[in-house]
Amino acid sequence: MTERDPKTLIRIARASGEDASAEPLDLGSRVRELRKARDWTLEQAATQAGLARSTLSKIENGQMSPTYEALKKLATGLGISVPQLFTPPQRDQITGRMAVTRDNEGAAHATATYEHDLLAETLTRKKMLPYRARVRARSIDEFDGWVRHDGEEFLYVLTGVIRLYTEFYEPVEMRRGDSAYYDATMGHNVVSVSQDDATILWVTSLG
Repeated sequence: MTERDPKTLIRIARASGEDASAEPLDLGSRVRELRKARDWTLEQAATQAGLARSTLSKIENGQMSPTYEALKKLATGLGISVPQLFTPPQRDQITGRMAVTRDNEGAAHATATYEHDLLAETLTRKKMLPYRARVRARSIDEFDGWVRHDGEEFLYVLTGVIRLYTEFYEPVEMRRGDSAYYDATMGHNVVSVSQDDATILWVTSLG
């Protein structure tokens, strides 16, 4: 095995007792697929991997066969193992995407009744919408009717005490550590019943 022959690594990726007579895999396309799944630019991926942008570009375009050291850096930067570079996921849903939002870094969106901090803003095409909300409303009368939207929703009380109003259930008082999961097409509103504004974590499904 030579360090400059990446196709030999396919045998590592499929070491399951079977003779690994695998079809050659286009490493460049695989790397580009992994990078785009994370919504990274060439510059971002190269920085994560500790490689020059030009080197990564050549790898993606099949213009060079990377050394094993370069493959290790690339895999580390993508957060996967070297064999996974040569093993396409069995399901398209596996992307390995991740976003970290530090405290007070959420994208702020204020309304008359809530102050939302949208989380994981760097990820596109999310299947869930997570956000932290400061509940300013103190009465159901402050809302212009029910809030309702597609999907399902998870609510977790971070601080304070809230009252969860829903279209088909009696109001529920909830304290720190309490949670609720409900159909978001059902009308719902939340008010704070504590002295200070309550804060909650909301996660809404997006289809």
